[in-house]
Amino acid sequence: MPWLQSYDKDVPARIDYEVAPLFAFLDEAAERHPKQTAIIFRNYKVSYAKLRLLAERFAANLRAQGVLPGDRVSVMLPNVPQAIIAFWGLLKAGCTVVMTNPLYMEKELVHQIHDSGAEYMIALDLVWPKIEPLRDRLGIRKFFITRISDALGFPLNLLYRFKAKREGTWRDVPFDGETVIPWKTLFKKKEGYSAKVENPREALALLQYTGGTTGISKGVMLTHYNLSVNVQQIKAILGESTRMRHTFLGLMPYFHVYGLTTCLTLPTALGATIIPFPRYVPRDVLVGIDKHKPTIFPGAPSIYISLMQQKDVGEFDLKSIKYCISGSAPMPLEHIRRFHELTGAQVIEGFGLTEASPVTHLNPIHGVQKPGSIGVPFPDTEARVVDMEVGLVPLPPGKIGELIIRGPQVMQGYLNRPDETANTLRNGWLYTGDIATMDEDGYFFIVDRKKDMIIVGGYNVYPREIDEVLHEHPKVKEAVTVGVPHATRGEIIKAYIVPREGVKLTKAEIVAHCREQLANYKVPKQVEFRNELPKTIVGKVLRRILRAEEEERLKNAPAGNGED
Repeated sequence: MPWLQSYDKDVPARIDYEVAPLFAFLDEAAERHPKQTAIIFRNYKVSYAKLRLLAERFAANLRAQGVLPGDRVSVMLPNVPQAIIAFWGLLKAGCTVVMTNPLYMEKELVHQIHDSGAEYMIALDLVWPKIEPLRDRLGIRKFFITRISDALGFPLNLLYRFKAKREGTWRDVPFDGETVIPWKTLFKKKEGYSAKVENPREALALLQYTGGTTGISKGVMLTHYNLSVNVQQIKAILGESTRMRHTFLGLMPYFHVYGLTTCLTLPTALGATIIPFPRYVPRDVLVGIDKHKPTIFPGAPSIYISLMQQKDVGEFDLKSIKYCISGSAPMPLEHIRRFHELTGAQVIEGFGLTEASPVTHLNPIHGVQKPGSIGVPFPDTEARVVDMEVGLVPLPPGKIGELIIRGPQVMQGYLNRPDETANTLRNGWLYTGDIATMDEDGYFFIVDRKKDMIIVGGYNVYPREIDEVLHEHPKVKEAVTVGVPHATRGEIIKAYIVPREGVKLTKAEIVAHCREQLANYKVPKQVEFRNELPKTIVGKVLRRILRAEEEERLKNAPAGNGED
């Protein structure tokens, strides 16, 4: 473990973990900092004492609605206070949370609900037009529907209806009190409830869905213990800085495990204030930073770069930010330097994956930060680079192979997928599918992705899923998607299409077809039509050839070109 010598002086190699339900972080925050503001959302504020009260009241009312401990409940919400209350309330009720992306389209949504076994759903009224036509297929027993106005104080809560109707965003929801139930119903009874979690090491807290190389998303089983120890590891890495009074910018989506950990559970464990943002609007974020003075800003390189590109960025005070925890893709050194000059913030790059709850590596807070590195493994986390043929031979520093990880934050497995679990978890090691190298000091560097995953604005996208949708188009003979480099977004999705003989096919038709079945960030931004695709002798399409062609094209393009 050469990385231990690179730890900051106050970071332990091993941690004596508290084995408790994940919601113990909320209980502790409410006991230690009852009056501390937990959430600020527009003109609405909630203290930690009130947040615990709401979560426990929510849990009790869920039980009155027939929800039982162990039930799986879908939460289809953006970053709003209701998502935070629902997350803690469901855990207090003894349920397993199934975080569901509100951007999901029909195919993705039906698959996740069926696969997870969710029988109840908490959703925003804005997604009801997407849900309603699928009610018979989803098999959900009860829908609990909330509106943005449910998390607004007076008078904005009253004005919301008029504003939404004027702007055309009002959604009529057929509340019947039996199967479609208003959010406020879950707070009618005043008593509270907090489940007794007998074995946090085994009790599932979260079913977090991740893409698969087969195009079928898999439910990653994460226990209370998995998620709790990962937060305790992050606290240990942050060291003395955890004693500061912090405010977190809650921009990364809670329905993604990175956002859930860094923008919800971690701030709760620190008794910090959370500023949720339902969607990324650069100016809104700049205004929010200027107004609320956050100290920690978890994000992705594409977000930091986008903020720097705003013409009036210099008009906002961004100096409150102390730390930016950057994940999803490497951030170019020049952009790190510029962001530091603009804000004074320290950009700390790390690495994680859903199967590890999610964080496994981070650059030291005070020590050496190596550009392009994902940093060093967390306490109690072992990492190796092994050969890519059989995955058993540990490779020395400087050699390239597959990154494997072992630690208490590693998942229990994939729901209902024993074969894929056995392939990914071997002898206690998590095989990440990422190609990496380690240097003499124990710092790790991601070289490539063994799986053909594309990262778009911080979201993981698996091209096979898009390929299958493209192949459903009647005019498409062959299709393949590739992540191609982009100057500001990291990667964008490009589709290569071979049309059927004798037909005319346009980019607009392809994009429209994809929009009907895929979340917006999965829709190809570029489409190229070809007579044939590069293949191996056995007919497998060579994505790497297409990627290499694109990289060469961008390298030789005149400055300013290639920015779709």
